Amino acid sequence: MVKKYPIMRSWFTANMNALLFCVLGTFLFGLQISRLSWDFASGQWAVPASMFAASLVLYFYTFQIPPEGNKQSMDSAVYLACLFIYGTPAALALLFLSSLLFALVERKVSGWKHFTNFSIYAIMISAAGAVFGGLGGRLGQLENRYLLSYVGALIIYFAVNVLCIGIYYYLTDRSRIGATVRGLLQESALVYTCILILSLVLTILIENNGVTGLILFLGISIFLSHLFKKLFDMYLQLQERAIRDQRTGLFNHSYFESLLEDEIRQARTEGSPLSLVMIDIDDFKRYNDHFGHLEGDKLLGLLGSILKEEAEQANITASRYGGEEFTLLMPGFTEQEALVFVDRLRKKVNDTPFAGVEILPHACLSFSAGISGYHIDIHDKSMLVLQADQALYDAKKQGKNVAYIYGSSVPLEQEIEIAQDVRDIEQLLNLFLYKDINTFKHSKRVFRYAMDMSLLLKLDPSARRQFVLGALIHDIGKLEIPWEILNKKGKLTPEEWAAVRKHVNWGKEMAITSDKFKDLAPYIELHHERFDGTGYPHGYKGAEIPLLCRMLTIIDSFDAMTSERPYQPTKSVQEAVEELRRCSGTQFDPELAGLFIGYIEEKGVGVWDTNGEEHPTLG
Repeated sequence: MVKKYPIMRSWFTANMNALLFCVLGTFLFGLQISRLSWDFASGQWAVPASMFAASLVLYFYTFQIPPEGNKQSMDSAVYLACLFIYGTPAALALLFLSSLLFALVERKVSGWKHFTNFSIYAIMISAAGAVFGGLGGRLGQLENRYLLSYVGALIIYFAVNVLCIGIYYYLTDRSRIGATVRGLLQESALVYTCILILSLVLTILIENNGVTGLILFLGISIFLSHLFKKLFDMYLQLQERAIRDQRTGLFNHSYFESLLEDEIRQARTEGSPLSLVMIDIDDFKRYNDHFGHLEGDKLLGLLGSILKEEAEQANITASRYGGEEFTLLMPGFTEQEALVFVDRLRKKVNDTPFAGVEILPHACLSFSAGISGYHIDIHDKSMLVLQADQALYDAKKQGKNVAYIYGSSVPLEQEIEIAQDVRDIEQLLNLFLYKDINTFKHSKRVFRYAMDMSLLLKLDPSARRQFVLGALIHDIGKLEIPWEILNKKGKLTPEEWAAVRKHVNWGKEMAITSDKFKDLAPYIELHHERFDGTGYPHGYKGAEIPLLCRMLTIIDSFDAMTSERPYQPTKSVQEAVEELRRCSGTQFDPELAGLFIGYIEEKGVGVWDTNGEEHPTLG
């Protein structure tokens, strides 16, 4: 299934934007052209006609300048010189005749684009003419006393150009507006400055030398156009090398990271689907060790060429992530649609012959793939990458040459891994025995609640592992809180509360330093977020908080209320249940709170002690 790239999804907005320019440009043209008063009977038509010819010649020496898709030629210098010598109406008449001829010559380009281009130029010329006249400029010979008028007209001409392009990108692809304006102001400033200065040079040459001066200007402009074309061709080549992996021809890791941020922002703004696929060549090390690195590089190049071809056809982005790992960034694709695409791609790769792949276990070139999809509770790119990487790991464990969606059912063999992970985390929690025994006990009880709730929620093994381990380690950041604050009997000061609140950030930093537990970071960081958006550290609201983090908030709060704490009174189970009900919809997800309350009531009003055994709570 072929999807449209984000800019195509803004087709309607882009055309409305073009219509806006066309209406304004046509209005200004009509307003000014009625004032045209060239006297052709006097015989002074040779210079204007030559200027018209010069604009046509320069049009065919167009060159590319940043940002991408922005082209420029030296004909602007001709229009501005015409404005300074003959006035705004004459410059617009020259623009109209040139644009009409361009449209006849380049019929492959739609008339709508020609009309839009003409309208934008008309706006720029009209604005420059208004400033020139408003600052007291006089037509004809360039005079030093009117220098401010010339400078003002040139500045407004460039400013309106930047503004028009900025408005276009703001309405069609808001995420690119910053880079676009920076490109115009930085990389293109030299070109625009040159064009604006040349317009003053042309004014002097025409007033003093007539057609001869115009011919001299034309030669200089063609030469400069050629130089600028070469300069920006080199710029584009360097830019391409900076974002491409030389071995495979795909985009490199740095470009992928930058684009991923943009696509997540786009998906969040538009509410559109976005999928990320991580691909790893199966048993690549075996092939590399057997045939050598040169043959291994050729194998990477082969897969890169296949990915590039398929990605271009589907309007998605293929990148080399590192080593034998690749990524597919797929805006507009749900996880299931991405799975269909990847499975078709995997079959094509399996059927592609390459010397020596028969030594591999599948006797063909194959890859495993992990797929993750953007959801509203994913707040940074690392979380999406982490989920795709976990899905890739699960795909490898299922025998390779398969694609796996993050969160899908996986074999129950993970239960064995959970037991080992629990033991590893408990080793960390043992530090609380010397600093804060209450936090140690609390973490063990919350873990036990999470074990039960994972069954009620019918979580798959992967989600269950994350949830119960996240519950066990959620307060690990409190190891960084000073002992005197953790064990203070009285009320905490605002400064002390601020230190306590930082435990979520400290805990997250501790988790992400471990490859084994970095996927637990959201449970540590977000278990004090509130359903109504008034929690910390980010103030996420509703579905912006991952579902299992919302569940952990309920469990954590319930145990905190029913446990002995140094800085708050202990509630009975009945009182804690009433508090959960009262805060449903504000602090807690009402649906999950109802589920947990039902669980507590069904258990006969009991809580868990530090050994995971149930005992009654005295009211």
